[in-house]
Order: sequence, then C-alpha cells, then structure tokens
Amino acid sequence: MTALPAELRAAIVSSGYFPDFVATTVAQAIGDEEVVDALVHHEATFNATELHRHVTVLVLTPTRFIAAHTDDGEHPNVQQALTTVETVALRHIRSVALTQVAANPERFGRGRHGTTETWLVVNWGAMRRQEVEPATCGDPNCDADHGWTVQDVADDLTVRISAAADGEAAVADLIRFGARLQRVAV
Repeated sequence: MTALPAELRAAIVSSGYFPDFVATTVAQAIGDEEVVDALVHHEATFNATELHRHVTVLVLTPTRFIAAHTDDGEHPNVQQALTTVETVALRHIRSVALTQVAANPERFGRGRHGTTETWLVVNWGAMRRQEVEPATCGDPNCDADHGWTVQDVADDLTVRISAAADGEAAVADLIRFGARLQRVAV
C-alpha cells in the first residue's frame, strides 16, 4: 500500500473524523495507482438527541472511480466507525450529472454572486430506487382515482455541497471534481 498524496491526506485529517481509519481504508483501495483528483466531504447531521457524522472520500485514478463512505456505527455504548469503499471502472460509469444552483443568476460572476449549491450524481448501475405516488389530473377539485405514477431512478451516488453549509471553496471543489469526472468517465 502506498501513501496517500499529501493534499488528500490533509483533507482527510481536516475533516476531523477518524482520519487514520479513513485514510487507511482509502489507501487500501487506491493501491499503487496514481490519484488524478480527489474530494473529501464531511457532513454532520443532528436530530433531537444525537449527532451523526459521515465523511465521503471520492478519488479518481486513471482507471477507476473510488467512493469511500465512513459513518458512525450503530452499536449502543461503543464508539464505532464503519467504512465502505466501492471501486468502479471508469468504463462502467453510465452517467455523471453535475447540478449547479446560482442565486441571483442575473448577476452571476459579478462580485459575490456565483454558484451557491452543487450536486454530483454518479450512476454505474449498481442501485436503483423507485418513487411511487398517487397520480393526479391537475384539477384541484377532482377526487377520481387516477392510479399511480412510478419514477425509476438510478441512484448510485449523490453528493450535495452548499456554500452556506460547507463554504464556497467546497462548492468549487465539487464542481472541479465533477467536471473532471464527466470528461474522463463518459
């Protein structure tokens, strides 16, 4: 196993979430391949009584896309972290969608008006989800049964970063990584 590039290792350490564990699992997947690009995203979510942490590390090598996810474990009274690392040959990636949101688009690029939120969606055919809901006809007074609508969605990986929660630099990093993945994978 080779050492991670210094910039990737620093980003993992900066996330503050079990960096030695995360770095080791990512390095195992990379092996001796070159890291072309990488992105680290730490997300904390809160509910009424708990904090849940999640870190995603995305790595692009010359031949593979690597997605590592580390979460808090579920075992009560024991601190745990669980990491799953998935590798996908670039030739197997079916689509890469990069969605960018601009507040005040009429002033885009002037001053502090730029991309405020970004989603990266990568599909390689491993997972699908179906959303089922009652069908409607559009008439707000209609109470007839119109059956059901089903939306079948490829949903292997989605990463969302916003300037408000993660900072403008993190949004720019996701755009950079996503655009590069779009150029090499599809």
